[in-house]
Amino acid sequence: MTKKILLSFIIAVIFSANSKAQVDKNSDLYKAIISKDSLLFNVGFNTCDISQFENLLSNNLKFYHDKDGISDKTKFLYDLKNGLCKNPETRQVKRILVKESTKIFPLYKNGMLYGAVQQGEHLFYEKQENQPGIAKFTNVWQLENGDWKLATSLSFDHQAYQLQKIENSFFDNDAEIEKWLQENKVPTLGLGIIENGKLKQIKVFGEITKGVSAPYNTIFNVASLTKPVTAMVALKLVSLGKWNLDEPVYKYWTDLDIANDPRNKKLTTRLILSHQTGFPNWRFLNEDKKLHFQFDPRTKYQYSGEGLEYLKKALEKKFNKSLQQLANELIFQPLKMYETRYVWDKNVDTSRLAIGYDKNGNAYETVRNKTPNAADDLLTTIEDYGKFLVSVMNSDGLTQKVFDEMISHQVESSKGKHFGLGFEIYDLGNGEYALSHGGSDKGVQTIAFIFPKTKQGLLIFTNSDTGASVYENLLKHYLGKNGQKIFDIETK
Repeated sequence: MTKKILLSFIIAVIFSANSKAQVDKNSDLYKAIISKDSLLFNVGFNTCDISQFENLLSNNLKFYHDKDGISDKTKFLYDLKNGLCKNPETRQVKRILVKESTKIFPLYKNGMLYGAVQQGEHLFYEKQENQPGIAKFTNVWQLENGDWKLATSLSFDHQAYQLQKIENSFFDNDAEIEKWLQENKVPTLGLGIIENGKLKQIKVFGEITKGVSAPYNTIFNVASLTKPVTAMVALKLVSLGKWNLDEPVYKYWTDLDIANDPRNKKLTTRLILSHQTGFPNWRFLNEDKKLHFQFDPRTKYQYSGEGLEYLKKALEKKFNKSLQQLANELIFQPLKMYETRYVWDKNVDTSRLAIGYDKNGNAYETVRNKTPNAADDLLTTIEDYGKFLVSVMNSDGLTQKVFDEMISHQVESSKGKHFGLGFEIYDLGNGEYALSHGGSDKGVQTIAFIFPKTKQGLLIFTNSDTGASVYENLLKHYLGKNGQKIFDIETK
């Protein structure tokens, strides 16, 4: 039997055993298999961490390669150790999964899940500057004592791969996006695409560390995208009748720096969430490092992280709980945002953390807050923050009155835009509007848009000072005419 006939026979057997349609990309099975693929290749193959193969390969492995023949586990490991990984410090071979090509099918016996078929394409780079090769693959993963093990693997149809010109097809081609990110000096890009009121796609590109591809559940510091989360904590409490938008917050908290200034009694949650407090962005920008009013509250717009911190202290004082606890109860736990937190703790998986970089590729020191910052440094993933945006869009946990207040023009901000409560509002014509917020810190550029009427949204996370350079193309591609309108507003 020739190799080609053998491959065809095996593939036919695999798919005749598969009685279920491919699973959704947001399903637990899809995520589990992609996670194992990432460990096997991003960590194992790309860094020559042989232990990953030892742990993830079934003892009964059969590996079929259209160039190198058939291997069992012992031969596969021997060839890897004495071939590609013989000199790991000088090795440049890298494998990248073409995520959009990936399909996963469950395998059942007597109604019980026992395995999964993973089908797709992957690229192989022999040197960073060279064009990659491409091949198809089919993997059979099997549950062995509750753990996923790679039982059968076929790698075939190896050929040269030519990158296409950057056009619309570019956004469907992982290899081109990876190259584009390198050109823009963006190490990691995370995308969340919302359609019909649901998080439909999660895409993460680039590297988490040198030579290691970023996983779909990469953890990002999202800078000021923290603010909308804090705003929703307050607005949910308002909807529950436990907090009042227009009650002066001095009843619960007064900062000593402004205790003797009568204007502190004018501060309300409404003014804080619409950035009308009169505070600077941060007090440390003042010469004396103290908090001062720069104008009377309610007289104009001025973006202020201090305002959110002020609100946090009032909430914590009244409810005798930290902001982290309040967010856990009102947002994170109900939405199953298990990867999201205001504070650095032992549960942060540093192997999935996107470290921030400057324009020259130098890493910034990682921020490790021990107390919640209401305005900055939230740690989260595309999936978690996407869930949050969907809940906002669908006004989950908000009364209609509070939602209407949130999306109403509280104050004109800039370039004809307005701030509502927690979000900036873009008026797009014909009654259409977008709610938006961005984040910008050292090594962080993030932005989010949601369209409550059309139930669409886009979430962009990057971990570089140059990250905003990719916004324009992403907005226009994923948001179409609305993306163009938003870009026009920003550049007029």
